[in-house]
Amino acid sequence: MDRNNNTSDINKKISICDDFQDQVSEVLIRHKSILDIMTKLDEYNARINRAVAKSVTNCGCISINATKQDFSNITFEEMVSKAKTHVEGHLCDNCQEIIEEEIGSYLFYLAALSNTLNINISGIINKENDRIKTLGIYNLT
Repeated sequence: MDRNNNTSDINKKISICDDFQDQVSEVLIRHKSILDIMTKLDEYNARINRAVAKSVTNCGCISINATKQDFSNITFEEMVSKAKTHVEGHLCDNCQEIIEEEIGSYLFYLAALSNTLNINISGIINKENDRIKTLGIYNLT
């Protein structure tokens, strides 16, 4: 029974990716050139980074306390529990909304690029998921 529910959940997620990619294909008109799409991807990547930085420097809802992470002489399990994100605090509602909008726009142009190159996003996600599951800790790059 659990396996059927898991398969159903996976199929719903694939369907959402496919629906999103189809919708992007229908509404993308202005920036249809692959060159436009590539530069829009870069632009929204920068906008995501800027929004995160503004959450730190302008709003202050989060802070970054980055230090060297020492993983010498420890097991993988210890490494997982010791690894830090360097982010302290939590995004306020306003900052989270802005970052989500920028990520959404990035995903839009990622879907547009995938459409232009006839690549299925859910297929990519499935392949990457299978690779991660297969390689496990050896996936570290």
